[in-house]
Order: sequence, then C-alpha cells, then structure tokens
Amino acid sequence: MKKGTHPENYRLVVFKDMSNDTMFLTKSTTATSETIKWEDGNEYPLIKVEISNTSHPFYTGKSMFVDTAGRIDKFKKKYAKN
Repeated sequence: MKKGTHPENYRLVVFKDMSNDTMFLTKSTTATSETIKWEDGNEYPLIKVEISNTSHPFYTGKSMFVDTAGRIDKFKKKYAKN
C-alpha cells in the first residue's frame, strides 16, 4: 500500500445512535469535544450519529420513523393552510 494515505491517529471512540440510544466502542480518527463514560469505567470521546446498523431498515428488516431534526413539523408549519 502507498505510505502516508491513511491517518495514524486512531483512538477508541464511542458512537451513539441518537434514534435508539445504542452505543458501541470502536477506533476512529473523527474529532469531537464531547466525552462519555463507557461500561469499563473509562471516559472516551463521543460521536453522535442519527442512524447506525441498529436502526437502519436494511439491517433491522423493518421500517422505522426517525425525525431527529424536527423536519416534519417544520414542513407542516410551512405548508399549513391558514
């Protein structure tokens, strides 16, 4: 493989699926200022994601309604008949 193409600063990070509060610990280079205490008692950086394999319909086999940003309410308010 070509040298210098992959980052060297991998560290353990907790990813949290905001639609169902599932969390998992893995390595990542993503920057964040938030931290969370993990099951082992250590504190790790926290990355919040809107969807993961625990909530995506492809992996779960069922459709799930996710509206984390209030987009539907914003749409209804914008196009509501007075």
